[in-house]
Amino acid sequence: MASQGKVSRALISVTDKTGVVEFARALKEEFGVEIISTGGTAKALVDGGVPVTPIEEYTGFPEMMDGRVKTLHPKVHGGLLARRDSEQHMAEAAEHGIGMIDMVVVNLYEFEKTVANPDVTFADAIEHIDIGGPSMLRSAAKNADAVTVVSDPADYETVLAEMRANDGATTLETRRRLQVKVYTTTAAYDGAISTWLAAQAESGCADAVLTADGEFAAPAAMSVKLEKAQDLRYGENPHQAAAVYRFDAANAPLFSSEAPLVGAEQLQGKPLSYNNFLDAEAAWNAVRELDEPGVVILKHQNPCGSAVAADVTEAYDRAFACDPKSAFGGIVAVNREVPLSLVEHFADRDKLFVEVLIAPSFTPEALERLSKRANLRVLATGGAAGHAKLEMRTVDGGMLVQRVDTVEEDPATFTFPTERKPTDAEMRDLMFAWKVCKTVKSNAILIAKNEMGIGMGPGQPNRVDSALLACQRADEVCERLGQEAGGYACASDAFFPFRDNVDTLAAHGVTAIIQPGGSVRDEESIDACNEHGIAMVFTGTRHFRH
Repeated sequence: MASQGKVSRALISVTDKTGVVEFARALKEEFGVEIISTGGTAKALVDGGVPVTPIEEYTGFPEMMDGRVKTLHPKVHGGLLARRDSEQHMAEAAEHGIGMIDMVVVNLYEFEKTVANPDVTFADAIEHIDIGGPSMLRSAAKNADAVTVVSDPADYETVLAEMRANDGATTLETRRRLQVKVYTTTAAYDGAISTWLAAQAESGCADAVLTADGEFAAPAAMSVKLEKAQDLRYGENPHQAAAVYRFDAANAPLFSSEAPLVGAEQLQGKPLSYNNFLDAEAAWNAVRELDEPGVVILKHQNPCGSAVAADVTEAYDRAFACDPKSAFGGIVAVNREVPLSLVEHFADRDKLFVEVLIAPSFTPEALERLSKRANLRVLATGGAAGHAKLEMRTVDGGMLVQRVDTVEEDPATFTFPTERKPTDAEMRDLMFAWKVCKTVKSNAILIAKNEMGIGMGPGQPNRVDSALLACQRADEVCERLGQEAGGYACASDAFFPFRDNVDTLAAHGVTAIIQPGGSVRDEESIDACNEHGIAMVFTGTRHFRH
């Protein structure tokens, strides 16, 4: 029987040719390994002075159909799958002239890189689906008792070192490790293909990830590949190791927006921490809900300051005025290009310490001034349009996947159940509050005045406490700004279960409320609004954020 792990013949066919010539040369010169190769890899090896046996010479069968068929042959897969310790397998191999192949060196067609090109055609993408490569990897990995399979150029030196230490053989431990790597690779590769194809599928396809109207179709299985973007110093706390990953090209159309946080250009500053990423994500998603020039200042996942204005510098001033104390050490997100004036206001006038400043772009003058704060993390996303289609969260034992929540309601569909209807000014504040409230942790109440988020009640176990907290903060802001309290617009992310919410809001000067409606006690809330002279709007849509 043949020696397990001894490498006498290797088949090499790679897309990524990094280090392959040197690896093959060492196999040939140090261990006398016969090299079989295909197409472009064979040419690269020959050009590098490594003699090879072309695959068509080895199989006695030509490459055909534009290279679609070249390694799918019994002399290849029989040589990989035959059990060296089986007399029957070895006898059958000898009967059919099948020699053993002891090593496979394969990496796959760059399907994900191909489909990342926005101009890629469907036909071109299909041609970049590797068939022979995954087949050889899987056959070799199945027979890891005898066959060494190398799917990553990073393993070349390790394999050579082991062969040098073991008279041209690899150890079973190494072959098992490489076996796992292969199936991880092929699973991710197939997942990328299936996800991309599902995204291209015609509406109505049972396996499509999204339905014709863009909703999540919840297929029976999903495969998502992530690529490490960077290691992080630590996670939420110093004792937790962490890293940030980006979605691969096949999954990005579903899970990434056109201007995602992971992928933004960091123009200066220290690397982002785990918590920076969480807060920057929340701030960036919040400010993108605003159509007018807007700024959101966020701390610990909640928008402590938010405003729109004629320009982003004025919007920053108004957002900062909402809660200067909480703004310290926060995230500032801007939905337009950042000019020098905005930087001067937060850096020079307000002396505000900011962890992250994120915006589509920055003027050269703004960047020059920002460079004086070397540790400030400055991110340019290149745009602000759009949201991801899907989002996911881990839970113990699985993943939750859902359609991303965006405020897409048409005010023309709203209902106005109270006797008094909102004025135009109240409606502007209500729409602003409705968009910002979505980004506040539930139970969420957002108090707005003059399109500023001046009071926030986040994450309380009951909605009355959220309302009371938001109103108290709004009153404090008005007092600090020398404005008369009251005249507030209020947004609630979910319906009012009892009229006590309305009574609390009315006591603090709320004159207009926007909420989803849908409670069995809606009539009680409507009656309370009528008693207090409050206008109320039902949107019909809830926006919980847990």
